[in-house]
Amino acid sequence: MVVQRNGGNHPTASNGAAGGASGVYVIDASTLVRRLKSLYFHWREHREELWGSCNAFVVATPPPSDDLRYLKSSALNIWLLGYEFPETIMLFSDKQIHFLCSQKKASLLDVVKKSAKEAINVDVVMHVKAKNDDGLTQMDTILTSIESANSRILGHIAREAPEGKLLETWTGKMKSSRLQLRDITNGLADLFSIKETGELTNVKKAAYLTASAMKQFVVPKLEKVIDEEKKVTHSSLMDETENAIARPDTIKVKLKRENVDICYPPIFQSGGNFDLRPSASSNDDHLYYDSASVIICTLGSRYNSYCANVARTFLIDSNAKQSKAYQVLLKAHETAVGVLKPGIKANDVYKAALAVVEKETPELTSNLTKSAGTGIGLEFRESGLNLNEKNERVLKAGMVFNVSLGFQNMQTKSSKAKSQNYALLIADTVVVTATGHEVVTLLSSKAFKDVAYSFNDGEEEEDERAQVKVDSNRNRNEALYSKATLRSDNHEMSKEELRRQHQAELARQKNEETAQRLAGGTTATGNGRSSSRTSNDLIAYKNINDVPPRDLMIQVDQKNEAILIPLYGSMVPFHIATVKTVSSQADTSRNCYIRIIFNVPGTPFSSQDPNSVKNQTDIFLKEVSFRSKDPRHISEVVQQIKTLRRNVVSRESERAERASLVTQEKLVLAGNKFKPIRLTDLWIRPTFPGHGRKLPGTLEAHDNGFRYSTSRADERVDILFGNIKHTFFQPAEKEMITLLHFHLHNHIMVGNKKTKDIQFYVEVMDVVQTDREAPMFSQLDPGPTQKWVTLVQLQNPNT
Repeated sequence: MVVQRNGGNHPTASNGAAGGASGVYVIDASTLVRRLKSLYFHWREHREELWGSCNAFVVATPPPSDDLRYLKSSALNIWLLGYEFPETIMLFSDKQIHFLCSQKKASLLDVVKKSAKEAINVDVVMHVKAKNDDGLTQMDTILTSIESANSRILGHIAREAPEGKLLETWTGKMKSSRLQLRDITNGLADLFSIKETGELTNVKKAAYLTASAMKQFVVPKLEKVIDEEKKVTHSSLMDETENAIARPDTIKVKLKRENVDICYPPIFQSGGNFDLRPSASSNDDHLYYDSASVIICTLGSRYNSYCANVARTFLIDSNAKQSKAYQVLLKAHETAVGVLKPGIKANDVYKAALAVVEKETPELTSNLTKSAGTGIGLEFRESGLNLNEKNERVLKAGMVFNVSLGFQNMQTKSSKAKSQNYALLIADTVVVTATGHEVVTLLSSKAFKDVAYSFNDGEEEEDERAQVKVDSNRNRNEALYSKATLRSDNHEMSKEELRRQHQAELARQKNEETAQRLAGGTTATGNGRSSSRTSNDLIAYKNINDVPPRDLMIQVDQKNEAILIPLYGSMVPFHIATVKTVSSQADTSRNCYIRIIFNVPGTPFSSQDPNSVKNQTDIFLKEVSFRSKDPRHISEVVQQIKTLRRNVVSRESERAERASLVTQEKLVLAGNKFKPIRLTDLWIRPTFPGHGRKLPGTLEAHDNGFRYSTSRADERVDILFGNIKHTFFQPAEKEMITLLHFHLHNHIMVGNKKTKDIQFYVEVMDVVQTDREAPMFSQLDPGPTQKWVTLVQLQNPNT
């Protein structure tokens, strides 16, 4: 857990020795002068409508706390002075600024005297309180000075309850005085609403950290947990994500640890219990990822005390109703973001999102959240900037919003109780610019294809399933462990997708015919699309003597890809490819059951197997069930069968894909002819398969093509010049990455993925570029940048 939380992540000026990275606190005089002018100008300009007509106002900062909290008093300290000064009272009037604090803080605040005189011609008076002093004498002096100046109305932050003895004493003194007390919360909120360039830079860095944590840590973590069927609690995911944010270097973000913190503990929700309020928390329930389930993750981080937020919803084997609801929510969220620009009213944002829902799915209008988000900055929720239907505040350039929309209290039909109730939530941090807006958490994708996952093992479910309209005569492939493919809004396949599917089908059919002809078998005449091997290939053991002697219990033979099942006192082997599904279930008597369903003739999986047709009179085993008192063993067996089956299916699928590749010439390495041009630390798309940590690699230009490789021996890709059809180069100009894209004539394999498009890129968002500053975020100097251009020219001399 992150330890330092008092006053954000800025060093706190306390009574002890100076701390911080350098051991010395320094108040930026130029920033202090500029913001003192802004503070006094805003106060004098909006004294009547926002500052309660006060002639003076006081801000009292409470003692340090380990709790995550957002206070206007702390925000003013950080905004004005750069640090939080706990147990300090600041009183601002037209002629004087009074500070009541300890001797150590008074010495740190000495720079304010010159700045205040220079900026607004106001004198600074220090009232030093001894360590054990209650400060009553100094308080009387301060109150007397403003009463004598006819300052009868004193502004204070009424919504902050006094904490600590000093603030409680001061509050009692104010209430017993002859002064009228007015609330200045609205004035401070309006002052903080428009950010300077430096503040926007802090927000963008916080946003980059937040989006990187979601992309580089949360998404891979969830994928691994689901893929390996691990049991983890929401609270443990919260702790791990919090640690990742606290250590930016672990998620490829080059920000100093002492400058970052969380906005709130990360929130993970699943299993039918959802709370879309910012005050929600991660409970100790296990992450639920069964069919038609939903996982909501919300992250917030701070850089130099400035906040950014992102929320994503992940759909697991979503049905048609859930998919449609998410796509409508995504469209409403993008519409709300698109409306943000200077001059519009805050309620226009929510009305735009509401209009989308009313048009697309009017039955979900009541499920839509009542707000489209809030302002965000030094505080996670800035008062006065709510994007709801009632707020008519006019937006201005420099404002920052956490645009958050969701559907709550949703229901769907499912045989599993935890999948019946669900919610959806999307949130991004958006900056209002002079010409429109900028989504600064764009690095974390919210597109349907990137958040919808299919982990369906082909089990017979009663749940609703989103179906794609395909010729009913075609057999459907078994769903593999993979990310869900992109679907159009009406869930129909485009003509291009159908064409590609048909070509893939013909290629698979040809490959099967060729393999059977070479093996001396007959040619299949069906138009099936399954890439599985025929039954005469499914040989686990050549004879009975090869079956290893084992105990009469279900065993998995990884080497021979077989399951050994005890039947009538004998161990009967079944090749893993004959298994359709496997599942386990426990009852109230502490018994555990395992159920194995096999592929039999007449099912879509094996209808194109010629041996199935030839042996139709044979007796086939359709399913078996066993009862056990050992749930641990049953769980291990189920996991082993699923893992082995997944690996075999993946291998056979890759074999079929490779068989349809066009044969290409070999890459001629540079050798001693010349030194190849080389770009290091590049990432590749599509990525190499595997659950291990992804590694950057090196792209080299050789005699007749490129070679990309990582430190792993099996991660290598060769791209020949003659196979490149189009090349696209994107420099790091107003972009977060420098990218080189090749579109090929013929498919190649990247790991086990067949592709015609391949990208190499480097993330260069180390320092955020602002509108008024020179470009600083590219880590590429002119030399390496020229290498990118040279690589493009190598494959096409006319470029």
